[in-house]
Amino acid sequence: MQKFLGCILFVLTLYRGHSQPIGTNSEKLVEATPTSLVVLGTIQDGGSPHIGCTKGCCKDLFEHSDPHRKVVSLGLYDGSKNKRYLFEATPDMTTQMKALKNYGLPTDREMADGIFLTHAHIGHYTGLMYLGKEATNAQEAPVYAMPRMRAFLESNGPWRQLVEMNNIAIYPLENEKPISLSSVIEVIPILVPHRDEYSETVGYIIKGPNKKALFIPDIDKWEKWDKDIIEEISKVDYAFLDATFYSGAEINHRDISQIPHPFIVESMKKFEGLDSSEKQKIYFIHFNHTNPVIELDSEEAKHVIKNGFHIAEINQTFNL
Repeated sequence: MQKFLGCILFVLTLYRGHSQPIGTNSEKLVEATPTSLVVLGTIQDGGSPHIGCTKGCCKDLFEHSDPHRKVVSLGLYDGSKNKRYLFEATPDMTTQMKALKNYGLPTDREMADGIFLTHAHIGHYTGLMYLGKEATNAQEAPVYAMPRMRAFLESNGPWRQLVEMNNIAIYPLENEKPISLSSVIEVIPILVPHRDEYSETVGYIIKGPNKKALFIPDIDKWEKWDKDIIEEISKVDYAFLDATFYSGAEINHRDISQIPHPFIVESMKKFEGLDSSEKQKIYFIHFNHTNPVIELDSEEAKHVIKNGFHIAEINQTFNL
């Protein structure tokens, strides 16, 4: 009976439709697919509240935390194999992996079937620490990494201990070379320009049986990329794009040139000529704690939505 109920819940989950948050009802049913993405986090590496922050964006959160403010991550569910994959190993990985485990058909597996890393900045790989002997003491948890990222993990403590103790098994990635996870899922890493102090940085194209997603949580200005972001958007059905800052005005104590993400206002200007169907593909993600669009009732968030774009929200699901 429990397994039967689990199957029913899974079917209902799939029929929530495109980008319907978990736990809400969809007004319109869409064709179900067992392969899907779920947003597990939307915040920049430093989290929210941010350490040492005394601004209004964080002040109340130290005493009244918001459980939806988790560091950027996507979950991938393969219904054909009842397997789950994480994109990013964040400081919030413990709760994100549990949420992913509870998504889809019932399973006894607590660990994801694979973790895809983008680069070696703190919000994107330090969750690997929970796979070590001080925590779950995992056995050969699959971790997918590019060459410099792999070398960084294998050569530097405490990460190399994860390798030496077989807590993780690193699967190599190559730029633009597809990885087949099953007969219906393919993942393709794509190099992007970023502050690559310790590793290269990649985004991912995630292909399901019917749709594709582009995930670029971190990149320098779009103009620094050797690819045309507008062309890349045209090739996919969903585009989760770096939106660390709404504008440079929100950072008044650091040199903004040293953290050159595309501002949301810049991205909206770049994409303003797209037709509405292309704009609807775009989900801004990876928000700094200062970014006003985190609050969906802010004027900035309303402006983004009025212009035809989306703001990614935790627990949103997307059929692939």
